[in-house]
Amino acid sequence: MSDHDQLLVIVDPVARRSDGESVRIAKDVLSAGAEAKICLPDSPEEFSRALARRGSRRPVVLGDDRALLRTVTLLHRERELAEGAVSLVPIGAPDDLELAHALGVPRSTPAAARAVLDGLVRRLDLLVDDSDGVVLGDLLVPAGPGPHAASPSVWGTCRSLVRTLVRPAPTALAVRTHRLRVEADGVLLADVDNPVEGVSVRSVAGTAEVTVHPAAAIPAHLARARTLTVSGPDFRYRADGRVSGPVRRRTWTARAGAWGLTLPRETLPRGTAGL
Repeated sequence: MSDHDQLLVIVDPVARRSDGESVRIAKDVLSAGAEAKICLPDSPEEFSRALARRGSRRPVVLGDDRALLRTVTLLHRERELAEGAVSLVPIGAPDDLELAHALGVPRSTPAAARAVLDGLVRRLDLLVDDSDGVVLGDLLVPAGPGPHAASPSVWGTCRSLVRTLVRPAPTALAVRTHRLRVEADGVLLADVDNPVEGVSVRSVAGTAEVTVHPAAAIPAHLARARTLTVSGPDFRYRADGRVSGPVRRRTWTARAGAWGLTLPRETLPRGTAGL
């Protein structure tokens, strides 16, 4: 049996408590198709130790977006992201699986487990910050009021509509502005003397696509860069559904193809190679 067929299946404690039946189904499918060592950690510390002791086995995580992010973060900090790939069987509440599904992981437990066995690896981009944190999906600076908050451009549209219908606009709908200095590859996109509603970032073709949303009624400023630095008065930021900070300065660097995720063959673009 090859190393590819040897799995380390780590069951996130939250998944085990919230949906034991899906965990059982996933374990049955994986064990039927490969040599699977099952780990049932009871804490983040035990999760980390199990992953660190995986040896040559492929790590497979049964859990939600937070479990996926924890796995990629740990492998990044061990400097082992380039050595293999991560596999995920998504188990959790729908709101806690939006990142996994956006990345192409199947929604159903059996389909995701089969993809672990039969799929191919897709190399994905990553944003790495200067505190060794990682961002797999979208980044919003400063953090919005919730994981499903509207983007700054949507806030602007709503504000304009309210001003048209109601004068004066209700105080509750007033848009907050922030004094931030935003630099992309050293090029100044915004400074503290020109308040902004926010900055949104996502990985595109190995770069960070940065959108600065001005407070004034002017078009958003779009740029692509390898590095992004945001500074200013204490601010928080939202990445992959989690809020971090406050900080006064943070730099993110885009890394092309920095990590691998096992996905179904039919979801991969033509020419994608498996590991």
